[in-house]
Amino acid sequence: MSLSMVAAVGSATPLPALRMEASTAFRSPESASRVSIFFKSSNARALVCANGPSFNPMCEIVSENLHQKNKTEPKGSGSSALELLKTSAADRYTKERSSIIVIGLNIHTASVEVREKLAIPEAQWPQVIVELCTLNHIEEAAVLSTCNRMEIYVVALSQHRGVKEVTEWMSKTSGVPVTEIAEHRFLLYNEDAAQHLFEVAAGLDSLVLGEGQILAQVKQVVKAGQGVAGFDRKISGLFKHAISVGKRVRTETNISSGSVSVSSAAVELALMKLPDSSYASARVLVIGAGKMGKLVIKHLAAKGCKRMVIVNRTEEKVNAISQELKEVNIMYKPLSEMMACAAEADVIFTSTASESPLFLKEDVRKLSPVAPFLRRRLFIDISVPRNVETCVSDLETAVVYNVDDLQEVVAANKEDRLQKAAEARAIILEELNKFEAWKDSLETVPTIKKFRAYVERIRASELEKCLSKMGDNISKKQKTAIYDLSMSIANKLLHGPMQHLRFDGNDNRSLDEVLENMRALNRMFDLETEISLLEEKIKVKMERAQK
Repeated sequence: MSLSMVAAVGSATPLPALRMEASTAFRSPESASRVSIFFKSSNARALVCANGPSFNPMCEIVSENLHQKNKTEPKGSGSSALELLKTSAADRYTKERSSIIVIGLNIHTASVEVREKLAIPEAQWPQVIVELCTLNHIEEAAVLSTCNRMEIYVVALSQHRGVKEVTEWMSKTSGVPVTEIAEHRFLLYNEDAAQHLFEVAAGLDSLVLGEGQILAQVKQVVKAGQGVAGFDRKISGLFKHAISVGKRVRTETNISSGSVSVSSAAVELALMKLPDSSYASARVLVIGAGKMGKLVIKHLAAKGCKRMVIVNRTEEKVNAISQELKEVNIMYKPLSEMMACAAEADVIFTSTASESPLFLKEDVRKLSPVAPFLRRRLFIDISVPRNVETCVSDLETAVVYNVDDLQEVVAANKEDRLQKAAEARAIILEELNKFEAWKDSLETVPTIKKFRAYVERIRASELEKCLSKMGDNISKKQKTAIYDLSMSIANKLLHGPMQHLRFDGNDNRSLDEVLENMRALNRMFDLETEISLLEEKIKVKMERAQK
């Protein structure tokens, strides 16, 4: 989707749709001049991008003060860290509930030159989750990194501190300055973050509207996070719900019918650039036979390409593709013969996970000339990080196109799917309400646990008193009967309150009523849920850090 940018200047009034960072920044003209606000054309939801590492100077100062205090504390001192939290910021945390945040860069906000520096290979996603959750204010995390986007989803104890810590982590691991990341990133919180992921899973936020491959990539996030400390209830619930939304949108609308993927758009682009608009006489080479490469090969076959060379690390994947496309002459070559194959190719598609370029300018300069009907060798690079150096296009004998160049193909197919996108958004809003109700209902979980523990302490204490008064002559059978009686009484007393603290949307109680029941129970039994939950969160983080 296209983005239009509205620059916030002077004394401009912040719109209600803007998140906390934007409204805070508008308090002074000086800070307002540092904020750019990006609106998606589809709705009023805002993508807030800042030209600096922090939106709120006051919050940054508090964070720095805490950082200085932490420096004076001995590392690994759990009690001092918890005490520091209690004395300096506990009230702030309990007033500011944990937030779901997405911090990302995608094809709408950053060029491939920027995105490739921050790209995270799929194999590293589990380790990244662990690393993010060691940050002071991050409880849960997930990573979605594809050729069109690099997005980090977190549950943060504090919005401002969470964004600051994740951005600094991104800078440290990628080598990209915080200021550059902040210039291109977008930030979305809670309901807006969830809506964004649902739109991503449905294919509404893709370069190619309605593309199907992104749903498989969202599924891979869940697969990669299974069993990883930090991919916990809220984040996993968010991604699982997004998968359901993506499936439902594709089932109930025709958004995917006639749509193209990145791979098919790459094939279309190459077809547009060939002089005779045909693959019949062009010598085609595909580097990489993974998910993207396989789709490229299939689309090439569909466009009439009857012969192609595939370079891949292993032969098994290429053989499997050959079995599917028996009418196409597919020749496998190992990576060691890549340059020799490139010298004999007119059109080269690259789609590998290599973190460094496979084709350098000097390498391409040495390749033999292309077929007579072509003036320059055509490279279609749909990898992020890129597989072909940009400067290859400086040569008179070659031209390079990357994923950002696919807009030319996509524009021709976009208009007829806008109505389908509107239908999809109606489904997304319906599913968003369900997810928000589920997320809000999680607030009652700590109260349920603490009330159960409260009743259990009373039951166990009274049982012990009863048995001690009865002396040693009581039989095992009698002890069991008394124990069962105490458990039965406790469970029957718990049943009513527990029913009124649970919310699944299937009864007549509203979420507001359930949350009011929770607050009433906290008051009546002095459960101190918020403070206690905060302490539990900090203890969990300290335990993770010590492992």
